[in-house]
Amino acid sequence: MSTSQVRPHPLSVTTPSDREVRTERVFNAPRERVWQAMTDPKLVAQWWGRGNRLVIERLEVERGGHWRFVEHTPDGVHGFEGRFREVSPPERLVQTFEWDGMPGYVVIETMTLEDLGDGRTRLVTTSLFHTTEERDGMLSSGMTTGLEESYRALDALLASGA
Repeated sequence: MSTSQVRPHPLSVTTPSDREVRTERVFNAPRERVWQAMTDPKLVAQWWGRGNRLVIERLEVERGGHWRFVEHTPDGVHGFEGRFREVSPPERLVQTFEWDGMPGYVVIETMTLEDLGDGRTRLVTTSLFHTTEERDGMLSSGMTTGLEESYRALDALLASGA
């Protein structure tokens, strides 16, 4: 079975505390390639927007660096942004995440990439919300579906060897 025929791994979404969402997904690519796909603006633009046009206005992958993405969807334009708190290539990013549609609701995201030793990488993201209500609102907003769509696009990008 070629890499492009490998079935995607399932996305696991759990709530380890009353203010957190934890997602876990395995990718069929080495950690360095997954890291590059997460941090190179040309690559991010190919998967993060779930197939919608995505404009990377800023992606300064360094402590204190600013990131801002604008997604153009059939129902409008959506801006997302944050700041990097920790950058430890190729294994860990800590950043803030905010959607223009709800200014002031800032999420702290911690992403780790674990090299599974067989050409696969486990990505784990823990999102810390200010309140349980904010966490539950994000979960009910379609977050899981959007993440699954983005990760399928990332699978395709990684399989292409880009």
